[in-house]
Amino acid sequence: MHVHFKDVRKKEFNKYDSSSDSFLNTVLSGIFTVPGDGCIDFSSIVKILQQNHYNGWIIVEAEQDPDKADPLHYATSARHYLNSILTN
Repeated sequence: MHVHFKDVRKKEFNKYDSSSDSFLNTVLSGIFTVPGDGCIDFSSIVKILQQNHYNGWIIVEAEQDPDKADPLHYATSARHYLNSILTN
């Protein structure tokens, strides 16, 4: 078993129209980001996982336009953020 973590930028999400926007357009518009860069409270999710003795993989999803969001920068940022909440 494994879990996927993906964050959402609230400002961009509020512009989203599910009746007309494609998944590709949401990615290109910057709705999605890595954990710690959006509005999702991952510390609460981690707490639930820890309470249930989860010890599997956490997959970080970073569906972003690489021309707008440097993949290495965001991967590194997500790693630091997750390490900080996983060790608390």
